[in-house]
Amino acid sequence: MKKIRILIADDHGLVRRGAGSVLRSRHGWRVVGEAANGREAVERAIKLKPDVAILDVGMPELDGLEATRQILEAIPDTKVLVLKMHESDQMVRRALETGAHGYLLKSDLTECLVKAVKDIAAGKRFLTPKVSEIVLDGFLR
Repeated sequence: MKKIRILIADDHGLVRRGAGSVLRSRHGWRVVGEAANGREAVERAIKLKPDVAILDVGMPELDGLEATRQILEAIPDTKVLVLKMHESDQMVRRALETGAHGYLLKSDLTECLVKAVKDIAAGKRFLTPKVSEIVLDGFLR
């Protein structure tokens, strides 16, 4: 299995620790850094050059979408997985337009985090079934 270097950015320490614990348990995967706000996420990403950056949308100082834009501008090879608490086709659309490679609802973290990271690290896109349904519903309106 390919080694994957991961950055986790969320303003809730419990989410960072929980996600980090799950990801560290995977052979060859390494959480190289954590950040509690968007500005820290950008700084750490530029310094650490992770393969995957997991970013909460609703972070202080710099939201996750702007952090995504800045990270991808500085490090185009990094893949970004966006996390969000609430469902919204507009937010999914904005995240994907910003360059995110995946979108994961926090309610789906337990079931989908490992697959999401694995898929986007391999160059695929990732949307949970619930997010895919939201996108399709928004598109079909």
